[in-house]
Amino acid sequence: MFVHVVNFWLNDDISADDKAKFVAGVSSLGNIETAKVFNVGTPADTDRPIIDRSYDYCLLTAFDDLAGHDVYQVHPIHLKFVDECKHLWKKILIYDSVSI
Repeated sequence: MFVHVVNFWLNDDISADDKAKFVAGVSSLGNIETAKVFNVGTPADTDRPIIDRSYDYCLLTAFDDLAGHDVYQVHPIHLKFVDECKHLWKKILIYDSVSI
C-alpha cells in the first residue's frame, strides 16, 4: 500500500466562499479511481505536546501501489484542483509512505 498525506495551511485572509471552494476541490479528489482510501479532515480536538494541530486541513489517500499514486498525480481531477485552488493555501506538507 502507498499512503499519501497532505497537510494544508490556508491563507490567513481566506473568505468563506474560497474556503468552500477549497473543500469542494479537495473533496473531488476522492473521485479518482486509483484512490482506495480517501479522507479529508480538520485537526482533531486532541492536545498533547507531540501533536501538531497548526494545519487547517489534512488529506489522506491510500493506493494499492506507487503506480496508483502516479496515476492520481496526473489525473485531470487532481490537476484541476491544484490549478483552481493553489492560490488558497500558503503552505502544504506532504508525507508519502509505503507499507512494510
